[in-house]
Amino acid sequence: MKKWIKGAAVFGLIFFTAVLPVRQVNAQEENRILAGIYAEDMSLEGKTAGEARKMIEDYIESISDHVITLVILDGNEVQVTPAQVGFSWKNPEIVEEAAQIGQTGNVVQRYKAAKDLEHENKIYELEFDVDRELVKTILSEQCSVFNQEARDAELSIENERFVVHPGQTGMVVDEEASLELICSFFHDGWNGEDERLELAVTVDEPRGTEEELSKVKDVLGTFTTSFSTSGSSRSANVRNGAALINGTTLYPGDEFSAYEAVAPFTAANGYYMAGSYLNGQVVDSLGGGICQVSTTLYNAVLLAELEVTERHNHSMIVTYVDPSADAAIAESSGKDFKFINNTEAPIYIEGSTTDDKHISFTIYGMETRDSSRQVRYESEVVSTTYPDTEVIYVNESLPVGSISVQSAHIGYKANLWKVVTENGVEVSREKINSSNYQVTPRTATVGVATADPNAYNEIMAAIATNNIDHVKNVAAALAAAAAPPAEGAPQQPDGTPVQTPAQPAPAPQPEVVQVEEPAQ
Repeated sequence: MKKWIKGAAVFGLIFFTAVLPVRQVNAQEENRILAGIYAEDMSLEGKTAGEARKMIEDYIESISDHVITLVILDGNEVQVTPAQVGFSWKNPEIVEEAAQIGQTGNVVQRYKAAKDLEHENKIYELEFDVDRELVKTILSEQCSVFNQEARDAELSIENERFVVHPGQTGMVVDEEASLELICSFFHDGWNGEDERLELAVTVDEPRGTEEELSKVKDVLGTFTTSFSTSGSSRSANVRNGAALINGTTLYPGDEFSAYEAVAPFTAANGYYMAGSYLNGQVVDSLGGGICQVSTTLYNAVLLAELEVTERHNHSMIVTYVDPSADAAIAESSGKDFKFINNTEAPIYIEGSTTDDKHISFTIYGMETRDSSRQVRYESEVVSTTYPDTEVIYVNESLPVGSISVQSAHIGYKANLWKVVTENGVEVSREKINSSNYQVTPRTATVGVATADPNAYNEIMAAIATNNIDHVKNVAAALAAAAAPPAEGAPQQPDGTPVQTPAQPAPAPQPEVVQVEEPAQ
């Protein structure tokens, strides 16, 4: 009996060994993947893990140059390849898993794994991914160029009447939604062929109806300043700034930036070189005079009682408005003049200039203030500081006798008050701003370049007095001496002209020159 049992066990072992469809391998020979195992529709039968991985990678490379057409707006298209969006294989670990099926466990376990594959194939799905940053770049740089931004309805004044210009519906690529759509497409839905993919689009309706814009008919505030003393370049800059702002329509809640409206300060944008403030000096810069534009608008905004959100005074005083009634804009120092339409209706800004050099801004809207209520603004000078020194700069590259003088600037501290009256009786007084304007001394830049040591010593002695008017007299005498003598002028025996000694000038009184600055 024991012999029979032992024989049966040996027979069973021989039977399983004979029928088990798993090839015995040497220790050095790599396992081969069993029949019935697939990656997508690719059979991995008989391949080592390395061979299977290479086959899948070759497949991925072969589909990476297919064309995916991104359909945008109005039939616009952008074509990309999977390689351009960083297409990659996300689950390479399936190869090792496939190679282990039927290769581990005891004889019975391996036999069962092989028999199971005869009844049902094991199919692995390939998972793909893309580089989200590359997709974002394509969406922002290639697809967004087809965006059609919404254009709100606008107003204009034609023949002294308001005309409504209808808006335009905007259609914009929704970059965030389109990013998720593209990622999901490659991760879940791509079949490896050329495809068309319609991107997500956001529809943006314009603001403004004819009924809403018809409310704009009342003058809320108007203000005028003069630039009659300005030269041609500065005058051109003032006219250009007014034209750039003219015709602006602002809806309730909109914020207006004077800097954004008139920038950039370039010749291409209509600007010329003109005087501006820079570090307490008057220098020429593109756009000099533009601050008279923002200042005039500021005062119209104050009278309209709109909400001012940003305002800066000039570094030095200006003359076309009272102290503290100015509003500077400066690219280099980040100064801007901003306000919000805090009314319940749209407003329209009209900017104009006249032949006699006046600039005006008028703000139209829907008047809701009581007619008995009046608003005015009062400037209060708190303190005044006069310059008590003079500064002389020596320039060795300029010829002796040349001199350029910049006038002094008086320093001020000032407040601006808003005064409200009802039926002529003052009911409130509110301080709107406080401004500090720096004091700067009178300065002169004097040329000292000469081959004549006597002339050099004379001009340097004049400079040492620190009296600009005396230096001006000496410089004038030296310039006259260097000039050819006029016919009939008295001469020395050697033929040189007779010079009149320069006399010291009385102590100077401060000169005040007023310009404004696009940059500080």
